[in-house]
Amino acid sequence: MGRIKIMNHILSIVERALDDEISSINHFRNSLDPNIAKCIQLILDSKGKVIVTGVGKSGDIAKKISHTLSSTGTSAYFLHPTDASHGDSGIVGPDDVVLAIGKSGESEELNYILPTLKRIGAKIVGITANDKSRLAELSDIIIVTPILKEACPLALAPTSSTTIALMLGDAIAMALMELKKFQADDFALYHPAGRLGKRL
Repeated sequence: MGRIKIMNHILSIVERALDDEISSINHFRNSLDPNIAKCIQLILDSKGKVIVTGVGKSGDIAKKISHTLSSTGTSAYFLHPTDASHGDSGIVGPDDVVLAIGKSGESEELNYILPTLKRIGAKIVGITANDKSRLAELSDIIIVTPILKEACPLALAPTSSTTIALMLGDAIAMALMELKKFQADDFALYHPAGRLGKRL
């Protein structure tokens, strides 16, 4: 196989992965769970903060969502489920809303801590592709994120599923931002450093 053919073959693999994710995104977009609106209203009505949690790749997505929420006017923190089991659940208050992210909804570390957070008084919003999961059972509101196909050729590595969870988190943050009438001046207050802060 010549070099040009090799390059074309590599590009075809990349295109297929992107197409798989785009198809999954469109599938999710066309079957939006109405509970997304309930989640946003719950956060708007809450007098507390948002706690975002998850393990593995879902934990990485949860961190990013918590940062986006915080920078756009909704106080949010990332809580690692394992750390929560060893005292960090003290950050959670009775007026808080917990966004618990897990594709399968069966992560033991995540599900283990949720009953404790419920006893504290926090409301649990489960974000999962499995509405029959333990995470779904433990949630006050379930947001189902159907995954048409992971981009992984083995259908194992979280790809489309993490992209969709991230996009959902962004969309929730943007909706809250608009509904709270969060303005450029507010954004500048939270971004005093860096090029963005200087531009604002």
